[in-house]
Amino acid sequence: MSPLFRRKPAEAPQTPGAPHSAQSPEHSENHLVTLIRKPGCHLCDDAQLVVEKVCADLGVPWEGKDITRDRRLHDQYWEQIPVVLVDGRQHTFWRVNEERLRKALTDQSK
Repeated sequence: MSPLFRRKPAEAPQTPGAPHSAQSPEHSENHLVTLIRKPGCHLCDDAQLVVEKVCADLGVPWEGKDITRDRRLHDQYWEQIPVVLVDGRQHTFWRVNEERLRKALTDQSK
């Protein structure tokens, strides 16, 4: 699927900074996905759909952070949002590839 594929915007994000529970605990103790976003960002809505799906499938918790509420995140990432971190390290920005995120969360060599 083309990385330019557009989805309908997601509904308003859940509480920024609060981890979202995943259904299956198989990988949850190993990883945390962080989605850095801002309100009204269609790319952020698209990224959230992918993060929600992959994390739910794998049982990995994720959290959303709003750059408009955190000056440090704003200064670091404002040109790249949405940004996805895996275990605190930058995984991707702008567009989230479902297969690449899934691989990062299931690769046992990390």
